[in-house]
Amino acid sequence: MEKKTGRKQFNFWQDHSLHYLEMAYRTDKIERIENCDGYGKRTGQCGDTIEFYLTVRDEIIGSASFVTDGCLNTIACANTVIHLIEKKSIEDAWEITPENVIDYLETLPSTNEHCAELAIGALYRALLNFQKNKRVPWKQLYKRH
Repeated sequence: MEKKTGRKQFNFWQDHSLHYLEMAYRTDKIERIENCDGYGKRTGQCGDTIEFYLTVRDEIIGSASFVTDGCLNTIACANTVIHLIEKKSIEDAWEITPENVIDYLETLPSTNEHCAELAIGALYRALLNFQKNKRVPWKQLYKRH
């Protein structure tokens, strides 16, 4: 379909990459984990919030999940972060950047690249929380989310 401007109209299902569509509609990682090893929460300037939950064994992220009140782009970014960090070392997780998320999704609208920054910010807070809990393990027994 053509708009009056002469530009092709964006077709959501055909013009987004398969990676974007898979990550935007994936639901198996949306959950709160009680007694997680790392927790991070961040709210972006757009008002969306992401909370990440990590389980870690021997410095390897065994599983991760998230909850968000955000849009489809935020969900796609959060799922992509999990895809990129699961079964990876804590050290490798620190290397993940918003650009890695944007590159993986391929068709994240440029006006929503802040969603990738939001997701990475929440991840970094979860990684920091894991490291803090590792240094002072008794505090994990009394944590609140």
